[in-house]
Amino acid sequence: MSRPILSRWIPPAFSGVCLGWLLLTTFSLSAFADEPEREFRAGAATSNITPPLGELIVGGWKPIPARTIHDELHARCLVLDNGLTRIALVLCDNVGIPEEVFQQAQVQIQESTGIPASHVLLASTHTHSATTARGPSKMVRSESLTDYQRFLAGRISDAVRRAIENLRPARIAWGSIDEPSEVFNRRWFVHNAALLTNPFGGVDRVRMNPPRGHESLDRPAGPTDPEISFLSLQDLDGRPIALLANYSLHYVGGVRSGDVSADYFGYFAKAIERKLGASDQSPPFVGILSNGTSGDVNNINFREKSPKRYEPYAKMQEVAQKVADKVYQAHEQLQFLDWVPMDAARTGLTLSVRKPTEEMTDYFSRVLAENADSETPVHSRTSIYAERIEALKQAPDQVTVPLQALRIGDWGIAAIPFETFAETGLELKDRSPFERTMVIELANGSFGYLPTPGQHRLGGYETWLGTNYVQPDASERIVSRLLELFSMLQSSR
Repeated sequence: MSRPILSRWIPPAFSGVCLGWLLLTTFSLSAFADEPEREFRAGAATSNITPPLGELIVGGWKPIPARTIHDELHARCLVLDNGLTRIALVLCDNVGIPEEVFQQAQVQIQESTGIPASHVLLASTHTHSATTARGPSKMVRSESLTDYQRFLAGRISDAVRRAIENLRPARIAWGSIDEPSEVFNRRWFVHNAALLTNPFGGVDRVRMNPPRGHESLDRPAGPTDPEISFLSLQDLDGRPIALLANYSLHYVGGVRSGDVSADYFGYFAKAIERKLGASDQSPPFVGILSNGTSGDVNNINFREKSPKRYEPYAKMQEVAQKVADKVYQAHEQLQFLDWVPMDAARTGLTLSVRKPTEEMTDYFSRVLAENADSETPVHSRTSIYAERIEALKQAPDQVTVPLQALRIGDWGIAAIPFETFAETGLELKDRSPFERTMVIELANGSFGYLPTPGQHRLGGYETWLGTNYVQPDASERIVSRLLELFSMLQSSR
């Protein structure tokens, strides 16, 4: 039987640093008893979030309408309850879901289950073959939701309610293992200046996705994170309930034009179910793969001059199976626990919004006018970024982004609402006070790319205004704030 929930508001000051608004930790009232009930339970469920045909797929430079459904999209949910605290995590097969949609889902979740937003982590997987749930701007909130956005919020809420219905006594374990063969940094130093031009009339120092095997390739501009970290849940009879994994790899791709697909995230869910012998259970086992910090990482080995060719969907299946095989290998060594402490915290961080300069606006006006009749613009993306720059004139001067941290035993989970670079995730893991740390990107919102200050100085697609929207040191401020939340969670009861 669930206990009433008490929420605590923490004042703005923490360790001499202003945290703004902060909702920390919901406890059941029994948390203050001398002998709290220490039963650990877990439940999992999925909700189908497949959109109607005709909705726009936004994974490429130009949206195209969905023509067929290759595989269904899902919101995959895990709920954990240790008798004191209840936490929900939902991963959605979508390229990026805006904060206002997630907020609508969190309102519905709190109204129907009592779990507050601080304890609900919602994130996108970043499949590039799902139709959009985004509004017209990452910086300007939509005043009303579209039909699909409302449907999506409701289905996310439904997944949590269904997972709660499936709660049962459980045990938990966590582990990690490396799989370096499938992650490559996609930003490269190159010797050919023709490969470094940008839509703003300048020349960058690095190039995203340079030509494979090109003679001008020098070296990658950043690291990768090969770790696959995961949480595993099983009932007291040893039957698998759910497994939540995290891998810092962008989508894999290789779909037919117009197809809707969950990419390798969906294939992983099926593969790990098979590996654990959890097919055809009731309630069903739920495999979940979240996206780690992969804003500058993809599945392309740029050193290869003649890469292997794959049929549609073959490569993503290969990657998913390889990740599942590695997880299963580590899973065999796990020691499950009957109970773990849990906690959660959430805060808002206000960041400055980058705005176009007068010189930038004048450049686009002049170049587009001079090349109006030309079939070959100065840069292939000039018109796209001219539109984005124009739209940014309506953006606010500041935006407050949600940051969240969870504690599950000796495991810390950080949630960032950006496409985050691998080096930021590695820094969080290195400086985290927890034994192990998982970082989930595109969580609780979708505010564009998040390069580090050093990567901003190098330029490249991920740093361009219209791809990145917030102040250049935003990644440092986010890391600092998340480490403060981790510190609080580690010291909490």
